Parts: sequence; C-alpha cells; structure tokens
Amino acid sequence: MNTQYGDFQNEIYEAGTRGMLPRYPVDFETLARRAEQTLPPWVLSYVAAGCGNEHTQRANVAAFEKWALVPRMLQGATQRDLSVELFGMTLSSPIFLSPIGVIGICAQDFHGDRQVACAAARTGVPMTASTFSADPVEQIGPLIGDTPGFFQLYTPTDRDVATSLIHRAENAGFRAIVITVDTWVTGWRPRDLNTANFPQLRGYCLANYFTDESFLKRLHKSPEDDPASAIAEWAAIFGNALVWDDLTWIRDTTGLPIALKGINHPDDVRKAKDYGVDAIYCSNHGGRQANGGLPALDALPGVVEAADGMPVLFDSGIRSGTDVVKALALGATAVGIGRPYAYALAVGGEDGVVHLLRSMLAEADLLMAVDGYHTIGDLQAAGLRRVGREGW
Repeated sequence: MNTQYGDFQNEIYEAGTRGMLPRYPVDFETLARRAEQTLPPWVLSYVAAGCGNEHTQRANVAAFEKWALVPRMLQGATQRDLSVELFGMTLSSPIFLSPIGVIGICAQDFHGDRQVACAAARTGVPMTASTFSADPVEQIGPLIGDTPGFFQLYTPTDRDVATSLIHRAENAGFRAIVITVDTWVTGWRPRDLNTANFPQLRGYCLANYFTDESFLKRLHKSPEDDPASAIAEWAAIFGNALVWDDLTWIRDTTGLPIALKGINHPDDVRKAKDYGVDAIYCSNHGGRQANGGLPALDALPGVVEAADGMPVLFDSGIRSGTDVVKALALGATAVGIGRPYAYALAVGGEDGVVHLLRSMLAEADLLMAVDGYHTIGDLQAAGLRRVGREGW
C-alpha cells in the first residue's frame, strides 16, 4: 500500500469523474448514522454506550478542540513519513486498531474479529485482538499476515487460564501483550442497564475461554452441553483486581513486550517502568468505564513526560485523522482507533474497515502536508497550542 496515504483522495475524485461515489462515508458522523441503521439495537447500545451520563465520553472527543496545530509554510512537505518505531518494529502506520470486546458481533456474519484481521493485513494497520472474541485467537492471528498483531488480555483470577491465553496468543503470532487494568469490574452503563444488556453473559464473544484447555478443566460439562454453567464459570473468574506485584508473574510468563492499558497518572507510569513494562497505553476506555474523569487527551502530556522515552500508546475520543495528528503531536507513539472501526465494520465489513483506515490515514497525511510537517518527529518538535492560551 502506498505510504503517501493522502493519495487516497485522488482515487476518490478520479472515480467521481466516472460517476462512482464512495461506497462508504469518509467522516465519523455519517458513518455513525449509517451504523445506527445497521446494527441490532442491543449491539449498538453496547458499542455506543458510555459510563454514567457519558460526560467523560463526550469530554474525550471535545478535548481535541482545545488543542491547535500551528502551520509552518514553505516547508516543501511533498513527501511525508508517517512510520513509527514500536516494540522493536518499524510500522508504516502511526495508527492501530484498539481492542473491542464485541467486535465479533459488530459484523453482520458475527465473525468481525476475522474481518478486522483481514483489514489489518490489507492496510498494514496493526490489530489489537481482544480476549473477548467471537473466534479463538488461533483463527485470528494468522489472518493478520505480515502486519503485526497485539493481544489484549483481561487477566482472569485463575493464573493457569491467564498463562494459557498469553501462550496461545504467542503461538498465534501476536507480537505484544496489552494488559487492560481498568476493567476488572464493569462501570455503570445506563444504556445497557436499562435493557439488562450484557452480551458476554449471553455467551457472545467468549470463544477464547470456551476453547481454552485450562478453562475447560474448570467445567463439569462442555460449553456446548451446558452453556449456562460455562458462562457462569467465566463470570466467576473474569474480574481480577490486579496489583502492581501481579506484573512480576505476568512478566515471567511471556517474553513478548507488555503494554499497560488504562494508565493516566504520571506516578503510575513511573511505577510501571519499575516493574519492567515495555509501553504505557494512555486510555480511559473511551469513557466506558469511569465517568467524571479527566479526558484521556489531557492526561497524555503528563504520561509522555513521565514515560521519558518509553513508548506511549493512546486512545479515547479519536474520531478523525486530525485527532490522530494532534495525539501524535502531544507525544503519543501510536494512536488507537475504537468506535469508528466498529461502525465501519457494521456498515461495510472488511471493506468498510479498510475504507475507514485509508480515510483516516489520508486525512492525517494531508494535514501534515498542508501544515508543513515531513515527519512525526517534526510534528512533535513543533507541538500544539492550547486554544485561548499562549497568545491565542
């Protein structure tokens, strides 16, 4: 794929001269409206919902409007390099697909994990596969191809099951483990509570558990023969309120790089470094887990400073290529896309996700071109301005 991502707009305009319009939207708002018409209400509720009155979810998005790029002219930025270094790899894309625990059921065939993996392979955008998937990790990893894949772990209370999941991800070809630390219990989500909607408790997206030998040893009957008991056993071991010392046994379990997802405080960053973590993942779960908190973007500068050169992944509130550029300018090593690709999958399957990723990369690339930034390093050196401050 051409790494001058902005050329995608030329493809769209050229097709227009032949009477062909884009099959899928290039902006989030139109995409979200299309997804609302496509997704079953219970799936849409789970994907779209935030915590409490969803203030933090909205604040994540609004935070990007408080930061501004400063264009630099006459820079001749005819060629841009959007590659990044992460986990000892050079990635052609500065964006990645954040883990979404119900991505499997966002696809019309209920095999969304596979379709997203294929989209990652086609675009070179890394996929972070969730512990919660409609298909087992062994069927997802190979589909990503040469594109790096990461595996996100909700660490169960049973260490044997946790170790098994990690080793299965390793064997499936995943290149890093992302440990989510803010979801050992689910936050208060009124949209789902009002309809008693929790897909996993109905057996959805538990394929990794129901194919795991360590988990199956805990059951008296197979999930096929007694699904209710299998679901109840999953619920019994899901919520592990990790403490810092747990990172020691997790570190001993795998030789893969480990990123901690859900870190927003500089002191937690420094503590994670002491425990040998390889990357920090600054995120507030897109506002799904805790209401009333700081927008993740506002936490990012402090996290980057405390990381002191350690890679910092970021997500929460990303809706456009412009948002991606702003997060990179504030020091993120790579930027995760969440809800937008869930909606793209619902609307267009694998092709819809490819279209979304090409659109977001094109917008980011063209923004850097127009504003005079050749590389992400140039962008980060220039930084951003707070709107309403420093002379604005």
